[in-house]
Amino acid sequence: MSKTITPIAAFDITPDAVTPVTSDWPAPAPVAGYRWLHFDLNHQDFADWVADHMPEIAGLALQQSETRPRCEMTEDGLILNLRAVNLNPESAPEDMVSLRMWITETTIVSARLRKVWAVDAIRQKAVEGKAPESLGQFLAELTHKLTHRIETVSVGLGEDIDQLEDDLENGVHLRADRLNSLRQTVIKFRRFINPQREAIAELSGLDSWVFSARELGLLRETSNRTRRIVEELDALRDRLSAMQDHIEAERAHALTRNSYVLSVVAAIFLPLGFLTGLFGVNVAGMPGTETDMAFWLLTLGSVASGVALFLIFKFAKWL
Repeated sequence: MSKTITPIAAFDITPDAVTPVTSDWPAPAPVAGYRWLHFDLNHQDFADWVADHMPEIAGLALQQSETRPRCEMTEDGLILNLRAVNLNPESAPEDMVSLRMWITETTIVSARLRKVWAVDAIRQKAVEGKAPESLGQFLAELTHKLTHRIETVSVGLGEDIDQLEDDLENGVHLRADRLNSLRQTVIKFRRFINPQREAIAELSGLDSWVFSARELGLLRETSNRTRRIVEELDALRDRLSAMQDHIEAERAHALTRNSYVLSVVAAIFLPLGFLTGLFGVNVAGMPGTETDMAFWLLTLGSVASGVALFLIFKFAKWL
């Protein structure tokens, strides 16, 4: 028996109207527009619905446990997986959320595990009757919104690293965990942004499909912006590595300096320790045992020896 589930969003969209879908798909999509269905992958009946209504390759693409951004045209339609900044409560932005899509010339089926705010913004516009008028415009607007949010986070990371560099120049002690946290954030972002750049570039190369010249121009601009984000993330990673190297070099220098000072102090006190140990031997025949000034003479000799050793080290430029 065919499963019927309620999508998060379901609209028939034409240039003149946005109509909520009330019948189960695959009822015919509008001839002059497209149908958009957006699902929650956590729905218990989603797998059965996909098996009943979609090609096998589309079902597999939508339900993969782990996805990377990709754009792949098949005989039946387009597989498009993208990533979005995680803006959900109590979540880190770098833990990017996945958006899986199956696209034909008249239909978009999208699915997610966690809320994608860029998609929700389009859903809100559809509720207000202001959805993207064409399928190509939908994809161009979606990729633009995803990239804009990623760009905002990237700029914020750059500002954080600028502050770290200022602190370093002003002699403020930087905690290693602060640097490591930023490095991990940059690495996590770049892990998905680079393949996303490739996916959007491939999408913008589908000249003969559903895109108008204006929509292709928007997609190419988004692809260029994504490439700039990747380049910026590479630069941020290099700056963090340079700061880490600088901090480690300073620590190594401080350790070497401290070890050197301790070695010089030990070199000065070693002969003094020998003298005091020698004259502290409690055996018969020790000179000065019957002289009242013997202790003060030994003390004066030790001080003089220490000063002499200090001057020798200073003259030899060991200090």
